[in-house]
Amino acid sequence: MDIKHLQYFIEVTNFNSFSKAAEHLFITQPTISKMIKNLEAELGVELFDRSRKKIVLTDAGRILLEQAKLVDQAFHNLETELDNLLELKTGHIRIGLPPVFDAHFFLKIIGAFHKVYPGITFQLLEDGSKKIEEDVENNDLDVGVIVMPTKNEVFEHFSFMEEDLMLILPRSHPLANKTEIHLSELAAESFILFNKDFVLNDRIVSSCNLAGFHPHVISESSQWSFIEEMVASELGISLLPESICRHLHDHVRAVNVVNPSINWNLAIIWRRNQYLSYAAKEWLQFTKAQFSKTNLNR
Repeated sequence: MDIKHLQYFIEVTNFNSFSKAAEHLFITQPTISKMIKNLEAELGVELFDRSRKKIVLTDAGRILLEQAKLVDQAFHNLETELDNLLELKTGHIRIGLPPVFDAHFFLKIIGAFHKVYPGITFQLLEDGSKKIEEDVENNDLDVGVIVMPTKNEVFEHFSFMEEDLMLILPRSHPLANKTEIHLSELAAESFILFNKDFVLNDRIVSSCNLAGFHPHVISESSQWSFIEEMVASELGISLLPESICRHLHDHVRAVNVVNPSINWNLAIIWRRNQYLSYAAKEWLQFTKAQFSKTNLNR
């Protein structure tokens, strides 16, 4: 039995006639009669009482008609939903974002995409790069923003931002008036870092080790605004991305770090060789194009 058997059966009941149903379906009457006979043989019941001049449904026929209409409606709903999906009238995209980066331009891109495809919904989840990579790999997220490098054997990616980290000091700190600071000058300082779910934690610690010391970490947080408040309260110093530093208040000061400078490269990742929804594929293409336009206009 396939959907056509049921649809032909419904048409016969609609017209109460094999010949009229066949005419409406642009097929011959023998064809539709044979189709109904095959359906009866498969189900092992008679669907029509043919002993009268006018065809009448049997008890089995009435039960089948009720269920056939439900199946037919479900099939039409399926076709509509698939059409909507392919035309991007519907869809859902799960995106992982680290709270450590300035998401202003990124969210503007999502807003622009929403104007073009208003039926597509978004789920934005904040977490560190390590957890975002794990969630993309486990298919709990479609795409994610992470700090490079990433596992190229697992993920596809494209980079969209590279910038330096800057030293954040309270204004009362003796080094606050310098234009640049060697990383080794911070050996005796107390550090406030992002927690260990963030690649920046590893990046800062390894850079300090290269400069000849291991940082004394007195606190960790997942929120840059809380880190800023702790620095302003003179609990310690921190290192934050340059784009975040543009949003800091006057009670702290941002200073360039050299020898070595510490930078980061942000990228969007998605799982290699794994199914990606139509909505997610279109969003990736849209986002790449928007970042390309921005780079060309710089």
